[in-house]
Amino acid sequence: MVDTDSGWDGRGGRGSRVTRNTGGARPAEPIPGRRVAAVSLVALAALATGCEPGAATGAQDATPPARPTQAAAPSPARTAPVTGDAKPRTAPPPSPSASTAAPAPTPSPDATTARPAPEPSTAPPPRVLMRTGSESDRVRELQARLRQIGHFGRNPTGYYGSVTADAVRSFQAKRSLPVTGSTDEVTWQRLLAMTRVPTAAELRPPTERPVAAPDERCLKGRVLCISKNSRTLAWMIDGKVVSAMDVRFGSEYTPTREGVFEVFWKSRDHVSTLYDTPMPYALFFSGGQAVHYSADFAANGYGGASHGCVNVRDKKKVAALFDQVRTGDKVVVYW
Repeated sequence: MVDTDSGWDGRGGRGSRVTRNTGGARPAEPIPGRRVAAVSLVALAALATGCEPGAATGAQDATPPARPTQAAAPSPARTAPVTGDAKPRTAPPPSPSASTAAPAPTPSPDATTARPAPEPSTAPPPRVLMRTGSESDRVRELQARLRQIGHFGRNPTGYYGSVTADAVRSFQAKRSLPVTGSTDEVTWQRLLAMTRVPTAAELRPPTERPVAAPDERCLKGRVLCISKNSRTLAWMIDGKVVSAMDVRFGSEYTPTREGVFEVFWKSRDHVSTLYDTPMPYALFFSGGQAVHYSADFAANGYGGASHGCVNVRDKKKVAALFDQVRTGDKVVVYW
């Protein structure tokens, strides 16, 4: 039996009461109007707590509502690696330092292409024929030939010293040869092709420098005529030059005395008691000063000086002079 005061018209349009249970009958269905009001209250509560940037007080303790389960879109940064010729649909995001990092240099074609290293030469170096310290007739010829083409400014001595080494370097540099200062087979053959065979006068001139005009005190008798200006010694008899040779003198601290003297002592194998230095073929003319052979002069030329003596570098010439000069012969030292 239905209550006639309920106001239900069978369509659920209005009314707020349920039908009475008259016994054994099923409960009546909820009125649709109440469900609409409940949904509206839930929506207003959601708008009040979820639309601002910060969470409301106590929101950190609230359990977030469950989100609908759906297939998540793949993140661009986690895109699977590309294989084959395929391209990724989205580019990966730049790293935080991408804006400040320098771009990687693009390698040049030469940088990526390895060049084969040049193979070392297997040819042996040319054999060295003469070097510093050599002493021979071939060295004398080398010096004479170098002098013919302007690389050696002295008379040949037969000794390969620093002056000869410098002359060889000059020749090698001008001909684009390895500049070593030593005379190897290549250097020697190139020099032979550019020069002629030296004459006897070119190989063995009397001195390295022209003999100076003799002092008038040298024109009479037997005289050792020694010029500091030309750095030569002329052995003269009655104004005629018998032999001549290169000489060097003492330094400014131990100068060779100038003037007219005479030989007062001859000592063939003399050794200096003051300097403990050999003085072969010594001809003493003023105290401890003498004309004698000097191995240092032969090796180093005018780069050095004596302690006051008159040094001779041609051992054969000074040995012959020693045999010819007598005690009492005149010695003239002048500029």
